[in-house]
Amino acid sequence: MDRRKSLKAIAVGTVATGVLVDACKSDDKDLKGKADSPAEAKKDGYNRMAEEQVHEDAIKNAPKFFTDAEMATITLLGDIIIPKDDISGSASDAKVPEFIEFIVKDMPQHQVPMRGGLRWLDLKCIELYGKAFTDCTKEQQMEMVDAIAYPKKAKPEMSQGVSFFNLMRNLTATGFYTSEIGVKDVGYVGNTPNKWNGVPDDVLKQYGYAYTEKEMKECASY
Repeated sequence: MDRRKSLKAIAVGTVATGVLVDACKSDDKDLKGKADSPAEAKKDGYNRMAEEQVHEDAIKNAPKFFTDAEMATITLLGDIIIPKDDISGSASDAKVPEFIEFIVKDMPQHQVPMRGGLRWLDLKCIELYGKAFTDCTKEQQMEMVDAIAYPKKAKPEMSQGVSFFNLMRNLTATGFYTSEIGVKDVGYVGNTPNKWNGVPDDVLKQYGYAYTEKEMKECASY
């Protein structure tokens, strides 16, 4: 399984969920009955409660957290984690750096680990190669990433880098696979109203079941 497939599996599992759940926390009782109000429909196509929109706008309008140099490193790392392939674009094509900028402002607990990790990465690269990560050659960059991308293989002195890369990888996977590009990459189209094709044949066969002709006629809609 290649890196993209591994991240895809992670994205539809638990890693991405952790960030999203925290990022989407809200008081359920306040949400009930309001999401479908036409008055709250936004021009971007998403339904937002008034307070949600205020919160989102406040984050978007807040001063940038990351410096330009930090964003350049985030962009480069994101595209190493999820590069462009024949199927879809890269992490930066999916605006993952912008997503991470949003998340660290929405979830401040990620600010110190991210900034500290970026600083550690540059200092380590200066120690090893005499220059910051973005100024290193592609071979040096990949050598550094390989040193911190695999926790079980990483040397003890790389532990801080491993922790940073774990967070960076989680945020990248979350941002990518919740973007339009990422959703298309996964191939998940969601439920379609008034259309249900039933349980896939291979699943039914696995458990020894099959639809009757009547069930197919009355329940499944193709």
